[in-house]
Amino acid sequence: MLSEPSYLAARMVAPALATHFAQHLAGAAYLGRTLLPPPPPAPLLEAIIDVAFWASLRREEGRPPRISLALLEPEAAGQPLLFGHRLRLTPQVLIKLAPAVEHPGIHLGVGFDEEGLYVWGTASQVPPVCFVLEVVEPGLLVAKHRRADGFGKFVNVAVLRGDQIRVVDEQTQGLGDYPELQLSLPPIPCPGPPDPSTTKVDVLLELARAMRAHGRGGLLLLVPSGSDAWQGSVVQPLSYPVAPAFGSIAALLDSADRSHRDWQENILDAIEIVGGFTAVDGATLLTSQYELLTFGAKVTRRAHSTPVPELVLTEPVVGSSATRLHPAKLGGTRHLAAAQFVHDQHDAVALVASQDGNFTVFSWSEALQLVHAHRIDVLLL
Repeated sequence: MLSEPSYLAARMVAPALATHFAQHLAGAAYLGRTLLPPPPPAPLLEAIIDVAFWASLRREEGRPPRISLALLEPEAAGQPLLFGHRLRLTPQVLIKLAPAVEHPGIHLGVGFDEEGLYVWGTASQVPPVCFVLEVVEPGLLVAKHRRADGFGKFVNVAVLRGDQIRVVDEQTQGLGDYPELQLSLPPIPCPGPPDPSTTKVDVLLELARAMRAHGRGGLLLLVPSGSDAWQGSVVQPLSYPVAPAFGSIAALLDSADRSHRDWQENILDAIEIVGGFTAVDGATLLTSQYELLTFGAKVTRRAHSTPVPELVLTEPVVGSSATRLHPAKLGGTRHLAAAQFVHDQHDAVALVASQDGNFTVFSWSEALQLVHAHRIDVLLL
């Protein structure tokens, strides 16, 4: 029997999560995936979120827990570690187990019987579209799952921070009322239903993850291939030019055979290399084909250009709305530099990772004649 949850946000978000997992599990089944878990009902999701939230507020030896919970049976997990007996899922149990499962990629396996939720052991591999709940920090939880094709970063479905709920809008990216802004967005899609025809990688989303992972903040600028107009917006001479341009990502994307695991690992490794250079102070520049041109560049206003007067801010969250504001109110010097670069170079895209974890994509809206800033940290936590 499930105990009555007391975390109100869990009750509010559970129906939306149940709908999401039912839809995506149907899509994964269409792709022929096996060992898929059954669609989790809303009360079960609510109960797991409730226990994890109260556990996140506790400390063991002065440290808050970092835990990942996966709702599945041991038979569906790859190489599970089984406990000798089941442990009831309570905040106290999670606090005690947390030090052993803090390493990324290790999940506590959660099951359910007539007595309620229990922890059966750990799993290092989970099937596609298995409900995973990560405790990131006190009061901050992320509901997610593996992609149906098993590739790349887990799909974030919802982020809960205290009483704040942010459900990812995978249909309209938070721009349902602003179709003119959808046209300005670069290809960093919210994770939608699986496409059975291709094995693809969202390169910009993976670059964003790599930039955010090093925790130092960073600025990445994508400019049109075959054009040097961008050089009018950076200080010359360049401090760290790359010659010839580093083209590993482009070469892998041109590969005809993407079915092998080596291809997936190699392209993620190449993305990690490029993401690492964004930790160097200054901007990292890539072509639209993802060839690395330079890093550590200093952005400057183009000759005869004007400062950015305002921009429009959106995020891919259900119920969000666009806001117009001065770029100085969005962030620090990286945000100002990114906004100015896109304002001067309309064909460019800028990605900014903040040290506090926020992540923003800048592009030019031709319809509004404004810089469009799209906050996507809800996709990256």
